Amino acid sequence: MKLIKFKIFFIILTASILWSCSYSFTGSSVPAHLKTIAIPIVKDRTGSGEASLSNDFTQILIQQFIDDNNLQVVNTVSADAVLSVTISSMPDRAEVVSGEEEKATKRRITLNVQAVYKDLVEKKTIFDKKFSNYGTYETDNFTENRKIAIEVAIDNVTLDLLLAVVADW
Repeated sequence: MKLIKFKIFFIILTASILWSCSYSFTGSSVPAHLKTIAIPIVKDRTGSGEASLSNDFTQILIQQFIDDNNLQVVNTVSADAVLSVTISSMPDRAEVVSGEEEKATKRRITLNVQAVYKDLVEKKTIFDKKFSNYGTYETDNFTENRKIAIEVAIDNVTLDLLLAVVADW
């Protein structure tokens, strides 16, 4: 029952974030000469063994930019800008410890990424900085809850990246 409630909460949260994104970026401050962006496959340097981490992160990041619609996502050859991302680490730590056995009942998984955003028209680096965000999960039904927490962390970091590109000028 807890898992169903968590999934419903996650769906509502994601829908709310996506709905708010469509209205919050209309006053974007992306320079007029930047119309397109390339997003190469995200590099995974975590050593976590999460086989789909790089692909999932890349697909969600691209979808964030498509949904936002400030910059058209294209290949690197025809892009005005490029956003290169490397996932540097993915610590998974106990957040809530309870009971006599001091067992972790809730954990936090954090995605730490390095992002380089380059203006290919003016041939300059706009930013080269670190981003970090997380998802939490209950330790019962560990594998499924952990996977959902990773998805939440990816959603959070990709939204941070999108905001940095389209709004942090």
